[in-house]
Amino acid sequence: MSEQNKSHDKFRFAIDRGGTFTDVYSECPNGEVRVMKLLSVDPAYPDAPREGIRRILEQVTGVKMPADQPIDPKYIEWIRMGTTVATNALLERKGDRMALVITEGFHDLLHIGNQTRPNIFDLKVICPEVLHEDVVVVKGRLVLVQDGSEIQRPENYKIVAGSTGEKLEEWESLDKEQLRKDLQRVLDKGIKSLAVVTDALVHV
Repeated sequence: MSEQNKSHDKFRFAIDRGGTFTDVYSECPNGEVRVMKLLSVDPAYPDAPREGIRRILEQVTGVKMPADQPIDPKYIEWIRMGTTVATNALLERKGDRMALVITEGFHDLLHIGNQTRPNIFDLKVICPEVLHEDVVVVKGRLVLVQDGSEIQRPENYKIVAGSTGEKLEEWESLDKEQLRKDLQRVLDKGIKSLAVVTDALVHV
């Protein structure tokens, strides 16, 4: 029997939180399906997905649920939510200030990109601006253990375990003290969001 056809005694919610509207779909315990559309940003409520859930629960159960109070989770089996907010932020170049944390030697990787040139004969290629405003370069080198690999290794490498259990070869140890200083420098600038593109942080 498919999950959709199984009986259930709690509410199930599927929510799409877009930049303009939030769509809420609910499978109710009585077999009814409720849908609701709200503005994603409205001064009448602090959070559109939560408000949609609250309204449907209140309508179906008849239990008053004040907007300024937490929703009792006993009514809910699951909530599944997708959103285009992050995509919109990328396209519109909006969002929190961000720094990039990346392995030493690759600090300009996102600026270089893949060198795609849609207009191959264009003599002036204008690259899009990167999203990060600062870069933290991490000194350290880890390589996955590969049986039979003939890659030349440094003499003093050692085997370590990653956070998910993989065996790794540590070719160069992580400079944790310098990393802390660099991250503090970024924080002192008011940047609280990081994009991490590095293998050197696996076992920090």
